[in-house]
Amino acid sequence: MERIFNFSAGPSILPVEVLQQARNEMLDWRGSGMSVMEMSHRGKEFTSIAEKTEADLRELLSIPNHYKVLFLSGGASSQFSMVPMNLLRGKKNADYINTGEWSKKAIQEAKKYCTVNVAASSENKNFTYAPTQDTWKIDHNAAYVHYTPNETIGGVEFSWTPDLTGQNSDVPLVADMSSNILSRPLDIKKFGLIYAGAQKNMGPAGLTIVIVREDLLGNVLTDTPTMYNYKAHADNQSMYNTPATYPVYIAGLVFEWLKKKGGLAIMEQLNIVKSNLLYDLLDINDYYHCPVKKSDRSRMNIPFTLKDAALDGKFIKQAEERGLTQLKGHRSVGGMRASIYNAMPIDGVTKLVEFMKEFSAYHA
Repeated sequence: MERIFNFSAGPSILPVEVLQQARNEMLDWRGSGMSVMEMSHRGKEFTSIAEKTEADLRELLSIPNHYKVLFLSGGASSQFSMVPMNLLRGKKNADYINTGEWSKKAIQEAKKYCTVNVAASSENKNFTYAPTQDTWKIDHNAAYVHYTPNETIGGVEFSWTPDLTGQNSDVPLVADMSSNILSRPLDIKKFGLIYAGAQKNMGPAGLTIVIVREDLLGNVLTDTPTMYNYKAHADNQSMYNTPATYPVYIAGLVFEWLKKKGGLAIMEQLNIVKSNLLYDLLDINDYYHCPVKKSDRSRMNIPFTLKDAALDGKFIKQAEERGLTQLKGHRSVGGMRASIYNAMPIDGVTKLVEFMKEFSAYHA
């Protein structure tokens, strides 16, 4: 069977070259006589994999030496608790920017540990835009400011990085980059902490990557479990417990693939081309509608609706017959959603656009 074009929001498409290399190394990793899944996480073989994976990620994102890179389990949702546990540092308040479903989940969890100030929100327009920074009401006593640069469900993405230096330089910026990390270059120095689940742009489910400034470590809430203490993981090179070894290995292959492609500046240009292909159709074809403000449209997750919602099922079925799968929108918003992460080839987006043109012409 031919491979399909998988538009799933996550777990999502992986580069074919990565899957092929993993297949070739499945039974025997580079002469070791065993699979990566069978390796001791403290053995020299896996240690070399983990070290190279971190080094390649540091190179891709130009991560400064005073930031720690952690390979954790538990998914990005665990970070909704770990962030306040580790970053409140004696303070009682934290600022959150509310731009959709994942922001709301982070806010709800943080309320268990501190007073949450919703410094800005786009809920007044059903989360279809990103609030500009001049509208943010920052609490100058906040322990940190948390935002979600790309809302996977609503398809809203910040095209800019917040700058807190003009408001309060002591407040760290925290970002949930689960669905757009590695899709464009990033100035790590503007952030106190970044976290991201791997299953969208980095590898398979089961791995979460945290990039955290060293000075933010070591002052956790009383009774914080050791497994939720960033410093415990940082002090043990992410091996306080057994890490998700195979996802780390696959992430490493993805990082190698990105480097071979030319790095994040090249990936950003490719992502612009891919997303524009679909947005251009949505803008000129009145059979489809994208609810997101144009300046805040995601390059990774593109939601849209059909003029006749009664045909949603037929659209999905006929798309699947063309090898275009996982286009159904999230259950909380309905409609359609095409997730076009780094690994989605231009050919996949082109075929989706061709199908959408045919479908709209037939049902117009």
